[in-house]
Parts: sequence; structure tokens; C-alpha cells
Amino acid sequence: MVTSYVNLFKYYKNLADKSMSHLSFKELQRQPNEQSNSISIIMKHIAGNMISRWTDIFTTDGEKSWRNRDGEFIDDFTSKDELLNYWEKGWKVLFDTLNSLKDSDLNSIIYIRNEGHKISEAIERQLAHYSYHIGQIVYVAKMYDTAWESLTIPLGKSETFNSEKFNKEKSVRHFTDNEDK
Repeated sequence: MVTSYVNLFKYYKNLADKSMSHLSFKELQRQPNEQSNSISIIMKHIAGNMISRWTDIFTTDGEKSWRNRDGEFIDDFTSKDELLNYWEKGWKVLFDTLNSLKDSDLNSIIYIRNEGHKISEAIERQLAHYSYHIGQIVYVAKMYDTAWESLTIPLGKSETFNSEKFNKEKSVRHFTDNEDK
């Protein structure tokens, strides 16, 4: 079960990474309007959340006293490298923690803002949160990237894709195996 969660997080990280790969630092920092966040801000928020939620999950609350959530919505990065390093730091904390878990840990209770969650529930909560924001990243990146390539099944290719799938033997595997779309 933990492996399945790890695969899903990797899948969503890959969607975000591919979406951002062709964008300049200026495009990553661009806000579509005053009420919207730039991709850079969304990345900072996701990474900040990951660092807080997944650091010392068995001994500290997931909402750390040192976290500055409001500061996550201020874009103070000075370079794309600085932004990407922070992004990767968040993912590293998440993956290091998840990879340290055993399936038997999933029913253990951890706390987020003093509310007890089974670890499986906390993982699902964060998976929904991160995929929500990654959807925002993909949407905004698609508006800016003139060389956009579909991250899933390209428009007009569903029939071909399904035909290829149904021409294979049935099998049980995770949909993210072999990076299938």
C-alpha cells in the first residue's frame, strides 16, 4: 500500500515537472491575475507544506511552529534554480518519510493541527491537496508553453490508445508503471 502511495505522488510530481520544464523563471513567477497564484508561489506552498507535514511525523504535529504558511504566498525567489531546489527539498522530505514507512504503520495515528489522522488518512489528505495544486500548475503552464505536449492521452488519440491497451493481455499492475498515459 505504501508503494502505491509513493507511485501516485511520483506520478503527480512528474506531471508538474514536465509542465514546468519549458517555462522561464519569469513565466513561473507570472500571476494570471491579482487573485491567482503564480506557479512559483504554488510550488513554494506545496514544498512548504511537505516539509512541515512530513518532518518527524511520529513525534511532532504536522503543522510545525516554525512553518510560515502565509510567507509561502510571497514569491521571494531570485532564480529558477533557487525555486527548483526548494521544490525538490519538499519532495525529498515527503519521499524519505514515505519510503521509511511500512504498510503496518498506516493505521498509526499522527496529528495535523492537533487533529488525529491515521497515517493512511494523512497521506490521502495530502495527495488530494498536492494533486489539486498540481492541476493548477499544469493549467497555467499550458497557457504559457507554446510548445505544449500532452501529458496524458492527446486529443484525437483516445481510440488508438484504447485499442493498444485492449490488444494486450489483462494484467494487474499500477497504472503508473512504465509511465503509461
